[in-house]
Amino acid sequence: MSKIVPTISSSVAGPLGVKHLPRFWQKVSLENAGKLADGYPGCGAGYDQMVLDALGLDKDTTLNFIKSEKPTYPQLEAWIKQQPGAKLDQGAITAINAAIDGYIHDDETRKSILSANGIEEGCCGPYDAVNLNNLDDWLEFYNAELKG
Repeated sequence: MSKIVPTISSSVAGPLGVKHLPRFWQKVSLENAGKLADGYPGCGAGYDQMVLDALGLDKDTTLNFIKSEKPTYPQLEAWIKQQPGAKLDQGAITAINAAIDGYIHDDETRKSILSANGIEEGCCGPYDAVNLNNLDDWLEFYNAELKG
């Protein structure tokens, strides 16, 4: 069975407007199907937990819903809207999106990702975690699916 590198960026938002939520759904869904590429957590302590906390969602309840119901992405958003205490007001969404956009990796992580991608430090390349993570995902995808 082929393992899949998640390719939805943390910068992508679904109809609710919450960045990273589509990627979270993809990773958890792939993990539940036994198809998530090695090295990727279905639900990690970084952006995944940030989004759950910001939306007021219980981690175990959310993961159990995705595992048992295998929802489409719109079905996940509909379920979230029904959760008691879910924080879906514009202020909460704006705050989590700003936190995702504003997260910066430490220098060691940044240098490692740029180096792996053949990008010279200081020449160019992103500093924010979202775009560094994109580079990391694209390289993993390339190595797994295209390099041969």
